[in-house]
Amino acid sequence: MQTHNIQQILNRGKWFANLPGNLQQALLKHGALRQFQNGQRLFSRGDCADGLYAVLSGSVQIVGASKHGAEDKHVILTLIDPPDWFGEICLFDRQPRTHDALADGPATVFHVRQALLDQLISENPNYWREFGLLLTQKVRLIFGAIEDAALLPTPTRLARRLLQMAEGYGIRSDSGTVSARTLHVSQEKLSAMLSISRQTVNQMLKELEHEGLLQLGRGNIEILNLEGLKRKAEITI
Repeated sequence: MQTHNIQQILNRGKWFANLPGNLQQALLKHGALRQFQNGQRLFSRGDCADGLYAVLSGSVQIVGASKHGAEDKHVILTLIDPPDWFGEICLFDRQPRTHDALADGPATVFHVRQALLDQLISENPNYWREFGLLLTQKVRLIFGAIEDAALLPTPTRLARRLLQMAEGYGIRSDSGTVSARTLHVSQEKLSAMLSISRQTVNQMLKELEHEGLLQLGRGNIEILNLEGLKRKAEITI
């Protein structure tokens, strides 16, 4: 993949597109492409920080896991699609990774090593603000997810999550228009993301399909009526 093509993909994200030109070029110059197969681990909870990642193709799961006796439990916190960045928390606090990151199918990512980031910020302290803006994007999403889980009924939460995924969680430059009417996500993954049973997800999706808002496929969901889905998500059109 050529640098020009990488830049085109990354510029679809608001954060990268709004960076100063010299910081954009430094990241492009020193970043490296990495290929991952389905289920392959990019990093694990507790690993030392190794830099920033951006998804160029495919998808990456951010997963939380815990063990209670003999039972292993996990939750998919989010699926990261192109051209989103992740891994910035450790840049600030120098603490170990907070969660696992695994390829969800074949994935190509752009990786900027920690040593380069340290050098860039040391030479240009004003870059802290730019990386801080990447972090605050995620904080806003996290607070929204916590509020939704506490206040919204489950069908509304599902509709809102589908809409957010279709619109790139509002952090892409094309968020004003739906760039992905077909969501490549299984019902199992949706249930893990929302911490509800697969049977409940299936029932609610069938109801939305019956209303003509979406169409279910094998491992994907096609949104047919964006305005109707917004009403289900209790979002003002």
